[in-house]
Amino acid sequence: MKELEKTQRISVVSTLFILAIVIGLLTFKRPKYIYDFTPIQTLEKIVSNDYLIGLEQINNPSNVIIDIRSQYEYDAAHLDKAININVADLLSDENSQLFEDIQNAGKNIVFYGNSPEEANIPFMILYQLGYTNLKIVTAVNTYIPNTCTLEGCVPETSKYDIAKFIVDSRS
Repeated sequence: MKELEKTQRISVVSTLFILAIVIGLLTFKRPKYIYDFTPIQTLEKIVSNDYLIGLEQINNPSNVIIDIRSQYEYDAAHLDKAININVADLLSDENSQLFEDIQNAGKNIVFYGNSPEEANIPFMILYQLGYTNLKIVTAVNTYIPNTCTLEGCVPETSKYDIAKFIVDSRS
């Protein structure tokens, strides 16, 4: 009798386990976003300063300017032709399509916020997702009522050679 109970319990547990696996396989969804670049490749890009642009380059027709500040800050004042995409909405379907269209058109996505450091997060997220046409404006945004004023700045630099550290860590 005990052997029969034991066999029944094992059968029930096995059936439930198989059922859980089948349900998991049927409901599995492939991730919407998959990184194209590793963190090391992203860091290598960041330590090379070719992604920074100055104010004199901002009006280039091949640039699409993205204001990453909040809607409130954008409404108060923004650069002409700037598109407002808050960081929280960066990967919405509509914005993902916009970034694809910009990249397919061969244009640059140029981020600006209150400072270059504020634009680092959207830059890194999109770069790791495979967008290589990204730039950050090296400027500080100053709000004067009803006016958006960008003043050039020198981005913070490290006293350490991070690029050398990355190369050395690979060996």
